[in-house]
Amino acid sequence: MSGGTDRLALQQDDVMKMLAAKTHMGSVYCDFQMEQYVFRRKKDGVYLVNLKKTWEKVLLAARAIVAVQNPADICVISAKPYGQRAVLKFAKATGATPVAGRFTPGSFTNQIQKAFREPRLILVTDPRIDHQPVTEASYVNIPVIAFANTDSPLRYVDIAIPCNNKTKESIGLMWWMLAREVQRLKGQASRDKPWDVMVDLFFYRDPDEVEKEDVAPPEKREEPYQPQENWPDAGTTAPPDVTDVTSTFWSNWLQAVLF
Repeated sequence: MSGGTDRLALQQDDVMKMLAAKTHMGSVYCDFQMEQYVFRRKKDGVYLVNLKKTWEKVLLAARAIVAVQNPADICVISAKPYGQRAVLKFAKATGATPVAGRFTPGSFTNQIQKAFREPRLILVTDPRIDHQPVTEASYVNIPVIAFANTDSPLRYVDIAIPCNNKTKESIGLMWWMLAREVQRLKGQASRDKPWDVMVDLFFYRDPDEVEKEDVAPPEKREEPYQPQENWPDAGTTAPPDVTDVTSTFWSNWLQAVLF
């Protein structure tokens, strides 16, 4: 897909990100249509995805997205919680229409509904969980781009991007890479320097952890040590007089013993 062009080739930095996010880790099961994207199988039965083919499909999907004149006609969908934040960030970066959460059945086929829309292209995080929009898209001839694991069904999927779509790091990284490639093809981002959007913004965050961070009291800061300016002079300060205390103690003791 890159056509032998070094500008479009997979960079080492991107490979390191994929390996760190475990994008290459598939499942213990493999669909017959996903066998072409498998690199090999580990001894424990887990299939490994070929990252070169993953990058080629990211380029193909980005070209299909750029071909749509109005970005609002692109619908990005994620019913999986790990992909909802990534979908919203992708929509903000590219101008697409996000559907984060439950997909209302009939949104593509029932014109009476308030949520009815007619997109020209849809993207889903998991074709198994997002089976409802994928099925409805097949009724109205809408192309489908999906992030597919080794055990994902590819029925009604036009462009499958092989990757790990089960962990929040891998899902966020793939949406981030796809958004970055769309920005590059549109000329809004340069390939000579890193994209100014951090990949952490596409990662899922647990609402309970976010709430704990907001409610947590601020840490107490220790005041810096300030030395005393006027210390008493050792030669002028007289030691405390302990003779009176000692004599009083012994006199009281003698009185208690003798009398």
